[in-house]
Amino acid sequence: MAKNPFEDHLDKNPANYVPLSPVSFLSWAARAHPERTAIIHGDQRRTWREIQGRCLRLASALSRRGIGKGDVVSVMAPNVPELFEAHYGVPMLGAILNNFNVRLDAATIAFSLDHGGAKALITDKEFSPTIKAALDLLGRDIMVIDIDDPAAAGGELLGEVDYEALLAEGDEDFEWSLPDDEWQAIALNYTSGTTGNPKGVVASHRGTYMLAVGHVMAWGMPLHPIYLWTLPMFHANGWCYPWTITAMGGTHVCLRRVEPKPIFQAIAEHKVTHMCGAPIVMQMIANAPEEDRVPFDHKVKMQTAAAPPPAVVLAEMARQGFDVDHVYGLTEVYGPGTICAWHEEWNELPIEEQAEIKARQGVPYQVMEDMMVADPDTLEPAPKDGETMGEVLLRGNTVMRGYLKNPDTTDEAFAGGWFHTGDLGVWHEDGYAEIKDRAKDIIISGGENISSIEVEEVLYKHPSVALAAVVAKADEKWGETPCAFVELKAGANAGEDEIIEHCRDNMAHFKAPKNVVFGELPKTSTGKIQKFKLREQAKEV
Repeated sequence: MAKNPFEDHLDKNPANYVPLSPVSFLSWAARAHPERTAIIHGDQRRTWREIQGRCLRLASALSRRGIGKGDVVSVMAPNVPELFEAHYGVPMLGAILNNFNVRLDAATIAFSLDHGGAKALITDKEFSPTIKAALDLLGRDIMVIDIDDPAAAGGELLGEVDYEALLAEGDEDFEWSLPDDEWQAIALNYTSGTTGNPKGVVASHRGTYMLAVGHVMAWGMPLHPIYLWTLPMFHANGWCYPWTITAMGGTHVCLRRVEPKPIFQAIAEHKVTHMCGAPIVMQMIANAPEEDRVPFDHKVKMQTAAAPPPAVVLAEMARQGFDVDHVYGLTEVYGPGTICAWHEEWNELPIEEQAEIKARQGVPYQVMEDMMVADPDTLEPAPKDGETMGEVLLRGNTVMRGYLKNPDTTDEAFAGGWFHTGDLGVWHEDGYAEIKDRAKDIIISGGENISSIEVEEVLYKHPSVALAAVVAKADEKWGETPCAFVELKAGANAGEDEIIEHCRDNMAHFKAPKNVVFGELPKTSTGKIQKFKLREQAKEV
């Protein structure tokens, strides 16, 4: 057989192949726009030249302290520059970044530190009570580095060194390298999923690079965006925006606390062009009291996910100068995987009809190869009739590598060569998908996942509880909150406040139920609790 000429001597070599990694965007920003402002945090301003130097010193200092390829470095911090710098300094070593939700409880943090095998923890002093308890539960030594932010609300220093002192140990001339393989892990993000213990989502250099570029395409982002951090940077690596904004030579405006007044102040002062957030952030903006508002005279583009934005909120956001795009995704796809790509002719529709369209999760990002609504077992696509339900399935380069140390769950998630989101939806005639229900009882509160099973396990620890079930209840502020249905033991007495306090004492406060309903739980003939009936009851609570 004749040799294929396209396979002869045309091999990969350093001149024509470099592994994809979003870390490389920092080098470009520092080379192309060295004196442009990269980070704004309060009164602090740093250029791309300065940020590159700090990230190199972070990598150098961690290396000198024994952190290297394959090691996990965890971070507990709000939207501050140190967390942003960790998105570069940690993977420069071939190490893996593991960000924690600042609302988590000590037990969950301890589990994740142990499961991921973290060798170092960078922690903001504001969260020291929770971290101190987590370290006690962990029961092993780990290098702790403190972020001593003057804007932190109290807290103590727990570590052997603070962040700035650590950077002083590093060298700006540190020689780092791209990963040997772009499939190498860059981040580990824990998600509640459908069980009590979190699952560790492993992200690759390749996948995060692709989504970082995908945002530019899907959002039509120009050079030098001014991005306001209202989306938690700890959430799926801030949907990869720490890398996207850098790739465009933009400016990251940090916001330690997401509150109406500082949001408006930042938009007006820094001419913010882009931001992201859960629907609760939109409601916060739309319903802000007059004394918190600061006028601005430019358009702000915003991406929102989770629950579809109500028409009244969309109308108010548009009136105030915000152009909202609805996206959909999960931690398992590094953030957004689909977008309700807008058609210009829809702008002529009444706001109520626009809201109906914007409620759809839309079409895949250009870097997400495909999406379909289908039978999860047969993979038979659902008809595009806007009525037939199926599971939303995704496939592409921005899907996770899998779940750490959990091969069975990984195989289940990738059954049939598609990522099974667990969300149920319909397909419209134009090919736009719309999610109708969330499978497996996940509650989405303020953009964060809450496992009903985890809450139920805590409820069962109360001495008066015989049976418990938790479902989502619609909430104006948070989108959804847990609603508990409790059947007490014979002769036992317990009130709503007591049950809620018990939950708050044993888990992160945001996971605790906001309502408790007492009485006999509806069951099937085999004793299984009928949650669909409880969901209907929750609407009346």
